[in-house]
Amino acid sequence: MIKTYGLTHIALIVENVQRASDFYRNVFGAREMYKTDDLIQVQTPGSHDIIVFEKGVKQGGNSCGIKHFGFRLVDTGDTETIVRSIEQAGGKVKERGEFVPGEPYVFMYDPDGYEVEVWYEKLPEGDSSFN
Repeated sequence: MIKTYGLTHIALIVENVQRASDFYRNVFGAREMYKTDDLIQVQTPGSHDIIVFEKGVKQGGNSCGIKHFGFRLVDTGDTETIVRSIEQAGGKVKERGEFVPGEPYVFMYDPDGYEVEVWYEKLPEGDSSFN
């Protein structure tokens, strides 16, 4: 086994790199780390992740084989705020509810049709492995 920092980035083919960057900035507070005419890399606050938006033509449908990817909420009370942010930024809520009581989720589509999950997960007492 090789020790890693886990999944560190995902690269998505998008129609308009600036529109994609703006959406993730408005919904998740992402900031641009690197930018060219056909590529923008963003990072979400408090993480070491990178989302790469590359201008191109998707092959094989909207998700290009990606079922969905997700963001975990820090506070369960942010569910309503995230729904408003998604809609105001040009996304579309697909589904929302609770996996179990007290663990809300929202599945949405970003402006390029990628399905994104946003959820809150209660951690077992004393488990800080996801903090």
